[in-house]
Amino acid sequence: MTDKISSTEIMGALRSRLSKISETIDQQEASVVTEVGDGIAHISGLRTAMAGELLEFTSSANGRSVYGLAQNLDQDEVGAVLFGDVDSIKEGDECRTTGRVMDIPVGHAMLGRVVNPLGQPIDGLGAIDTTHRRPIEFKAPGIMARQPVCEPVQTGLMAIDAMVPIGRGQRELIIGDRKTGKTAIAIDTIVNQKDTDVICIYVAIGQKASTVAGIKETLARRGVLQKTIIVAATAADSAPMQYIAPMAGAAIGEYFMYNDANGNPADENHPGGHVLVVYDDLSKQAVAYRQMSLTLHRPPGREAYPGDIFYLHSRLLERACKLSDKNGGGSLTALPIIETQEGDVSAYIPTNVISITDGQIYLQSNLFFQGQRPAVDVGISVSRVGGAAQLKSMKQVAGTLRLDLASYREKQAFAQFGSDLDATTQYQLNHGAHMMELLKQKRYAALDVADQVIAIFAAKEDFLDDIDLENVTLFRDQLAKYMQERHPKLREEIRDHKIDDDMSERLKTHIKHFKEEFLKAHPNKVAEADVAKTAEDNESAVADTEKETGQE
Repeated sequence: MTDKISSTEIMGALRSRLSKISETIDQQEASVVTEVGDGIAHISGLRTAMAGELLEFTSSANGRSVYGLAQNLDQDEVGAVLFGDVDSIKEGDECRTTGRVMDIPVGHAMLGRVVNPLGQPIDGLGAIDTTHRRPIEFKAPGIMARQPVCEPVQTGLMAIDAMVPIGRGQRELIIGDRKTGKTAIAIDTIVNQKDTDVICIYVAIGQKASTVAGIKETLARRGVLQKTIIVAATAADSAPMQYIAPMAGAAIGEYFMYNDANGNPADENHPGGHVLVVYDDLSKQAVAYRQMSLTLHRPPGREAYPGDIFYLHSRLLERACKLSDKNGGGSLTALPIIETQEGDVSAYIPTNVISITDGQIYLQSNLFFQGQRPAVDVGISVSRVGGAAQLKSMKQVAGTLRLDLASYREKQAFAQFGSDLDATTQYQLNHGAHMMELLKQKRYAALDVADQVIAIFAAKEDFLDDIDLENVTLFRDQLAKYMQERHPKLREEIRDHKIDDDMSERLKTHIKHFKEEFLKAHPNKVAEADVAKTAEDNESAVADTEKETGQE
């Protein structure tokens, strides 16, 4: 007699065995490369490929894997850009989808290192033990996830901190011709973060490797390399590498913004970090993207750039923000750099990035060659965050500074005609010249914000007007040292509060006392008595000339 087996028992046995199977099916679509050249590969088929998906190529020559990024999703083929050992990929080699968008390793272990846009170390100091990965393209947080920009990022440069303030979470464009000091401002800003809680990322796009090495050495000497990450896609790297470099820098920065010090997601009780990212420069990234797009047979638009170049830069720069307290309150501040040709800010890429950013620092070649460094044109430079990102005392003293300098430039142009000037115009010219001199700063000579406030206060109260022009910066620097050593309490009050009447009187007394000491050590070349005598001689000479003219 045979035992009957019920269907229920069979189903139960099958379910029991199936539940013990742990293997998963990995679905990958494979195809072959139909065309390759200039770091671009065309692959037939791959119908399931996603835009921005990471593709894996296998070289038939050496068996190595090379990764690429899916860009063009056409009906019959996919256009992809290649990273790494691109020369090893030939026509007919295999290509597979990976099912994931392109991401890079990120983490605290990257601090103090130089990496390429793929997150791989290129400084010869060994492997980096990273803990997380982030996609290079990431959706910017929405309005509800943000809060207004309200905390300053101090650059240490008076011309910027006083008139074009930068706030945490802002996007401030540095724009100017070649060799006008754009990178110098960015590096000075990074150096000035030495004693703050801001982590810095410097993205070098299309620069010489020797320049990047020099910047690394400078940051090491100034003691900020250990809180800085350098992402380098040099001029020797391919266009795709230069194209993804800024996005890689943003992804590394986002790790610190969205996570706390332990690498856990930030929230109200676990604050996120603060990051400063310098993109040096986006003009070169745009050129790399144009080269890549033309090779991918995308239709060219204005100045041969593809139509989505604006969207490329807006996606990148929108990732800079100040997160709400609910999301940890972290921030990512972006300092994109754009190079202009002969001061032409109406070109395609400059106008694009100007319209995306929250303000611009314009650098002028003629100011640079006149010795006004940093060569910031305060007339057309602007910060759309403004006083919200300034100390109360700085906002108070710097309120009329821009107007004073604009008035000086206008009078300076008028005075070139050599006509007789009234006393008010002479005062404005002399006062403006001293104010312009006050704004000059050498490289790596950052001024603490309290010292900047005191210097501008001294200039507004006319303490500088009777000092020789060549001694103005010396007066400013020694006044800062004097206040640090003799009156540190007052400096802290200035940092925390507005300048009231009592503080104003104390400041005037201290500055007056310092000025007396300064003039003893550095007397003016032309004494006041000599000035009066010279004026008297000039008047008599004018009278004699008029008399002679009348006789004729």
